[in-house]
Amino acid sequence: MLLQSWQKRIFRPECNPGFESLHCIAELEQAVGDALPFLNAHLGGFSYQQDPPAVTFRVHGKLITVHNDRIAINALADEAEADKILAWLQGEINQVWEQRGEIEPSTVAAPQPQLLKVLRLLPNKAGCVRCGQATCLVFATLAVQGVLGPDGCPELEPGARQDLERYLGEFSLDW
Repeated sequence: MLLQSWQKRIFRPECNPGFESLHCIAELEQAVGDALPFLNAHLGGFSYQQDPPAVTFRVHGKLITVHNDRIAINALADEAEADKILAWLQGEINQVWEQRGEIEPSTVAAPQPQLLKVLRLLPNKAGCVRCGQATCLVFATLAVQGVLGPDGCPELEPGARQDLERYLGEFSLDW
């Protein structure tokens, strides 16, 4: 077992303490850097940084970054959600490490959706603000980041919603 334990810190972002969501930093008590290329290959990381090694995943509107010595998670509802994600990651890290002889390591990031393509799929490029965002460009930016999905745009007709779902689905973005 590679990853056994960590010390976590839950906090609100300093730049905006009024945010409802929480962040978590888990300081790992075992280094996991050697497992990151295998984890990236297994889970299809959103981005991969080689020096120092780090892989970032987008899962249910959260950014999760695994470094050699820590894990960072944003947009958490509560501490229990952090614990659930950390336990899941521990299992994934240990599984890929145990199976590393069968996995081709990868330092390549997954393909990303194009901002302008998403913007073109939206009905009102000028911004009706019914989604709660200042402009359609902001909405599209959040959509390509995996934070918002097609259901976040109340102006999308069913056909356009399916087109946007299909396009974002090509990148395994879940909302």
